Amino acid sequence: MPYIQENDRNQWMFCSLDSMVDGESMARLIDRFVNSLDTSKYGFREAALDGRPSYDPKCMLKIYIYGSKNGIRSSRKLEKSCHVNVEVMWMTGGLAPDYQTISDFRKNNAKSLKKVFHEFNRRISGAVEWGFTSVDGSKFAASNAKDANFTKNKLDDRIQWLDAHTDEYMRVLDEMDKAEDEAAGNGLLTREEVESKLAEAQERLEKYKGYQKLMEETGASQLSLTDADARLMKSKNGFAVAYNPQTAVDSNTHLIRDFEMTNQVTDHGMLGKTMEGIRSETGDEILDVVADRGYEQPEDMARCLEGGIVPNVIPGDGRDGYELELPYEEDDGSADTSDASPEGIRKCLRAGMVPDAYQGIVTEIGVEEVSRKVRDGQDAEMPKSPYGTPEEMERRAKEGYFVRDPERNLVYCPNGEILRQKCVKRNGAIRYSNKNACKHCKNRGKCYHGNGGWKEIDFTKDCLEKPCRDWPKADGGGDAPQGAHGKKDSKARYEKVRVVRLFFKPDQRKMARRMCLSEHPFGTIKRAMGSDHFLLRGLEKVSGEFALMCLGYNFERAKNLLGFDKMMELMATE
Repeated sequence: MPYIQENDRNQWMFCSLDSMVDGESMARLIDRFVNSLDTSKYGFREAALDGRPSYDPKCMLKIYIYGSKNGIRSSRKLEKSCHVNVEVMWMTGGLAPDYQTISDFRKNNAKSLKKVFHEFNRRISGAVEWGFTSVDGSKFAASNAKDANFTKNKLDDRIQWLDAHTDEYMRVLDEMDKAEDEAAGNGLLTREEVESKLAEAQERLEKYKGYQKLMEETGASQLSLTDADARLMKSKNGFAVAYNPQTAVDSNTHLIRDFEMTNQVTDHGMLGKTMEGIRSETGDEILDVVADRGYEQPEDMARCLEGGIVPNVIPGDGRDGYELELPYEEDDGSADTSDASPEGIRKCLRAGMVPDAYQGIVTEIGVEEVSRKVRDGQDAEMPKSPYGTPEEMERRAKEGYFVRDPERNLVYCPNGEILRQKCVKRNGAIRYSNKNACKHCKNRGKCYHGNGGWKEIDFTKDCLEKPCRDWPKADGGGDAPQGAHGKKDSKARYEKVRVVRLFFKPDQRKMARRMCLSEHPFGTIKRAMGSDHFLLRGLEKVSGEFALMCLGYNFERAKNLLGFDKMMELMATE
């Protein structure tokens, strides 16, 4: 059977690089866009400053945009592409920077990369019609192993474990000394092996105690050794050390209009912050944004409304809206309900008036007088514990109480374990828990009666002690020092303030489209582009890396929407 014959490898071929690149290749769009940029305007640093002349930042930028779009992200793979990929060779004109030069460019120009992303969106904005915006976050793994990340509870558990092992090694050595026999200890270990293990355990113990001290001094909730800005987060696949980038995706085009890089574990309070960039570009236009229930934070939603942003956050079951509260400011005659600017809307809302732009959205608005607690003194936010030392707090806890140490922000439980802060609730109360301690607690049934979970206890800022009702000898009071049960503080007083309360009703039709908007770009970036993790470290550098991901996605999406010829025209326009 005959086959198609291959060309002779030794035959001379006369052709140009341009003839080998498809006429509608993405490389031509990238080349046209980057060549039209004034890189000095965006603050790009030179790729090399010593020795021979440096590479043009445009050359490096082309390599990275092309690589991000095609899932080629590491500097070593990009270096190889400069030698073997015809499209890359065409864009760079045959230049082939080494991997270290390529890596340094991305690392040193993180802020500039986000500016280039915004410039691309600016150029195509005149050719598309923007709709409303969908905001969502997704977890992207950081360059930090889980074993190199520590929470306070994790350190407590490891320190306790190492303390027990150290005591055991010391006991074995004592037995060896008494027996004067190195084979003591059931003949499993020699003296040298036990001493080696003891030294190793003590070294690790000192290291963990140092981490613990550092976290208490800085107030950090987590400590990541490789990437200090990364945080342990929960995702659909369990826990991972990651970042939580927020994207604002347009409903009409599915383009990423803006993003905000964050290491915040949850999405609470991120709606307004993610929309700040779009708000600054759109003037007095009323913006609609949709988000899932994870963005349900009344203060953040109220700030959005004041800024001319309608926060269509999916409400909980059985509700069709939110009751929000704003500070009251008496109208000085300048409030105009027809003024659609953020400042005009803010004045109307704080004066108890519904702006014309919010008719049907904001209802039942009114001014009310409420009581608010006010604390006097420099230590208003940090009540003093009636117990002098941690040992005294622990002794009191073992009598059947949960005792809070406000300075170290932890709670001692009746079993002598330490509960750490889990979260701060919407009413200001702090929730404490320790999953590992509860899991192995012999007295668990005396304070927790749930199924398969662990004890969680809430303390207000003024409360320092709570009784464990089912614990023996716990009477709810005992002889605790004055103030331990959160009794009325002499430094606290109440005053009457006026507030504006309103009912905000989100748009059900827009909320129904949320999932098919935000999930699409994240899925494409992670699966099709192979960018489900970060290579760089640090919040600023990771933000630049994510800008490349979003730019690569927007290039492909815009080409599919507008066509190659229209994109070539737009990319050449500065």
